[in-house]
Amino acid sequence: MARIGLAASDPDGLVATPVETVPRVLAPGGKGGSGKGSESARGTTADVARIVAEAEERFAAVVYVGLPRHLSGKEGAATADARAFAARLVVALAAAGEAAEVRLVDERMTTVSAHQALHAAGRKTKRHRSVIDQAAAVIILQSALDAERAKGERAGELVEPRTVPDTHE
Repeated sequence: MARIGLAASDPDGLVATPVETVPRVLAPGGKGGSGKGSESARGTTADVARIVAEAEERFAAVVYVGLPRHLSGKEGAATADARAFAARLVVALAAAGEAAEVRLVDERMTTVSAHQALHAAGRKTKRHRSVIDQAAAVIILQSALDAERAKGERAGELVEPRTVPDTHE
């Protein structure tokens, strides 16, 4: 089953810490996740709703979504899925009245790095499966925070809100 690791930073944006692991839900008409009927009446899946709730609770300014590219940098099916997920997240945040922007950041090698870090900390592979996605999320967020400090601007690619036609006209 696919999972989404959540991480958050301190209010000053200096240190990333793990939050939780959320089960991935199949998007309506899409791929990825469990697809076990977890869509709300507003069309938001449980995983997206959980992330929106966390962003609201923490007054998040940015929500970073990992962009899984191939080692060569090319994009594949998983990249398209992440882009679609990020687009759904933008819509859900806007519907909730949240001003947080969504940005895609390169996540190549983060799971490998997370496995290595957990192994170095003495965690056995079978026992760290439940936290590997959180550890990868921490690496993604910490990299984004570090890049922001180094460049003086937000890291990653901004996901623009799409104009959704009003079907009530």
